[in-house]
Amino acid sequence: MIRNPILPGFNPDPSICRVGEDYYIATSTFEWYPGVQIHHSRDLVNWTLVRRPLERASQLDMRGEPDSCGIWAPCLSYADGLFWLVYTDVKRYDGNFKDAHNYIVTSPTIEGEWSEPAYVNSSGFDPSLFHDDDGRKWFVNMQWNHRTESYGGSPKTPAFDGILLQEWDPATKSLKGPIRNIFAGTELGLVEGPHLFKRSGWYYLTTAEGGTGYDHAVTMARSRDIAGPYELHPNKHLITSKDHPEAALQRAGHGQYVETHDGQFYHTHLCGRPLPPHRRCTLGRETALQKCVWKEDGWLYLENGTGVPDVDVAGLNGAQPIENPRRSGYNFDEHELPMDFQWLRTPQLERIFSVTDRPGHLRLFARESLGSWFEQALVARRQEHHSFRAETVVDFQPDTYQQVAGLTHYYNRFKLHAIAVTLHEKLGRCVTIMTCPGDYPNGRLSFPIEGGVAVPAGRIQLAIEVRDNDLQFFWQAEGMGSWEAIGPVLDAGVISDEGGRGEHGSFTGAFVGMFAFDTSGRAKTADFDWFNYDEL
Repeated sequence: MIRNPILPGFNPDPSICRVGEDYYIATSTFEWYPGVQIHHSRDLVNWTLVRRPLERASQLDMRGEPDSCGIWAPCLSYADGLFWLVYTDVKRYDGNFKDAHNYIVTSPTIEGEWSEPAYVNSSGFDPSLFHDDDGRKWFVNMQWNHRTESYGGSPKTPAFDGILLQEWDPATKSLKGPIRNIFAGTELGLVEGPHLFKRSGWYYLTTAEGGTGYDHAVTMARSRDIAGPYELHPNKHLITSKDHPEAALQRAGHGQYVETHDGQFYHTHLCGRPLPPHRRCTLGRETALQKCVWKEDGWLYLENGTGVPDVDVAGLNGAQPIENPRRSGYNFDEHELPMDFQWLRTPQLERIFSVTDRPGHLRLFARESLGSWFEQALVARRQEHHSFRAETVVDFQPDTYQQVAGLTHYYNRFKLHAIAVTLHEKLGRCVTIMTCPGDYPNGRLSFPIEGGVAVPAGRIQLAIEVRDNDLQFFWQAEGMGSWEAIGPVLDAGVISDEGGRGEHGSFTGAFVGMFAFDTSGRAKTADFDWFNYDEL
C-alpha cells in the first residue's frame, strides 16, 4: 500500500513525471535554497530526494524576497530527450502585486547540471508546460489581476483571472501566437495550478481552486480543442476535503495526473494534517498520491468512489515499504552539506556556511539577524513528524550580546522559537531563549528567560523537543551528562501555516536547524560538530 503523505513535511504543489518505470515528483521550495525538490521512486511507495536543480545565482537569487515568496509550483515533464522544469520566482507577496516571473530550465538527466533559465512571462504564477502529440508545446499559467483587494492572508477571487494558454517555441525559447484565456474556474474561485494532459482525443485540464487552505480542491475540465471551451467534470472537483472536516488529509488540492508503466492511474495532490485543538498543520503542506479510475463517461474519478483522499492507497504490484530510521544523524564529515539541509534565499552559500573550513564541523558565518530576508546564516532541515527531538553541539565564543548562535524551530521571520549561546553583561556567556509567536505585523521578539542562564566554558549542547503543540528547550555543557530543561513550554503549533495571520497569510513549512547572527557586522563564526533529528 501507498501510505499518505508520501512526502511528509513541507513538500507542496506536487508535479509528477514518469520516464519508463522511473517516477519523479517536483515540489515547491519557496524561499529555501537551492530551489525545487525532486524526489524519485520506482514503485510509488518509497521516495528518495535526488536533486535540487536551481543551484546557481544565474538560475535563482532570492535575496530580499519576502517570506512565502520565491519558488512557487514547479512543473516537471519529459520530452525530446530532455527533462523540462518550469517554475515561478515570486518577488512580492503582500499588497496587490505579485511580480511573478516564469522560467524554463532543461537537463538530459535529473541528477546532472541544469541549463541556464529561459525567461517566459510574468503574467501570473503556477506555470506548466504541455508537450502535445503533434510536437507543439503549450505554456499555461494563471493570470494575476492586481486591481482587487487581494493581499496577504485575504485572497480574493477576482485576482485569479483565469488560465492563460500560449504556444512555446523551443527553437527561439520564446512564446508565440495568441494568448488565450481558456478557463475561468468554478464558483469555488481562486483558480490556479493548471496542468494539461491528453487522452482519447480529449484535452484534460486540472486546476487548483479554493485557496491553499481548508477549501482547497483539484478541479477537472476537458475539451476537444486545447484552446477550449472546457466542460466541467460531473463532480466539478476530482479531489477535495473541503466538505469533510473529519478526513485525515485536509487542504487537499493542487496536483497532477500520471499513468503508470503498467496501465494504472494516479493523481498527486498537496494535503495537510491538522492537530487539535487549533487545527494547525504543523508539518505544512505535504504530498499525497491517490489511485484513480477512468469510467465509461470518459472522466477520471478516485478509485474509492468519493472525492475525499485516502491515507492508504493501493500501490504497484510487488512494492514493499522501506522502514525509515527513527534517527537521522549528521556529522558534517563530507565536503558537501547533507542533502536534507537547506538555507534561505542566497546563492552565495560560501558567505554563510562551510563544511571544509573546520573539518568535521558545520561552520556558520554569523550574518544578519534571525529572520532576515537577505543574508541569514540558518541551515535547517524539514520537520517531518508531529513529535520530534533535535540536538546539536556548538562551539561559540561571543564577544558581545550582538553575537548569537544556536538551534531554532523556524517557519519565518514572525514565527520562530530559538535557544542560543550569547553574551550577557552580568551573566557572561549564557544560554538564552528568543521567541516570536506570529504577532504580525510587529514581529516582536520575547525573551521568556530574560537574560538567560550562565554556562561554563567549553562546547554547549542544545536540544528542542516538540510533542504536537508543545515545545521544550534543553541544554547541557558537553560532558555534563544530564540535560536541563530551560524556559517555559512554548506553543509549537504557531510554527505552522495557520499560525499568526492564518492559513493564507503564509504557506511554507516548519524547519529545525542551526543558526548564527552577528549584528555587529563582524561575522563571528560558530562551529557545530553534529546534529541529530529523532522521531518521537
